[in-house]
Amino acid sequence: MRPAIQKYNPAVDKKVLIALSGIMWLVVGIILCSRAVNWLSQPGVKNSMWLLISGIILSLLIHHFGFLRLVYNNLERILSQKDKVCIFAFQAWKSYLIIAIMIGIGIALRHSSLPKPYLSVIYIGFGGAMILSSIRYFRVFIKLFNNP
Repeated sequence: MRPAIQKYNPAVDKKVLIALSGIMWLVVGIILCSRAVNWLSQPGVKNSMWLLISGIILSLLIHHFGFLRLVYNNLERILSQKDKVCIFAFQAWKSYLIIAIMIGIGIALRHSSLPKPYLSVIYIGFGGAMILSSIRYFRVFIKLFNNP
């Protein structure tokens, strides 16, 4: 017999969690990168190409040395689930705290006196890393979708 609260659990298949993770990482990455590109395309911005290249290099480093491990741990956690799981489990619960802190830091940086062209390097770094990391989720989703 299931507890009464269980019927309100928005449970989904792990394929949905993997797709949702990929979509979330991709959307946030695009938002961060588009904001950075907007800052770099403002009139009077000097060295915008070098700042863009610096952001791309930073994104490759963040992706390889930081986010890949997070993605693999997240995929392992999701794939180890036996039954349907709450839709909010596409991230580990402790990750929600990290996400809130990162959002707070992003807001603080945007409202700081740091020039936006230099801030764009950080935004491209994290945004690009998130876009690259989303590809891992989509690859696993496609593999699961083709081989149920």
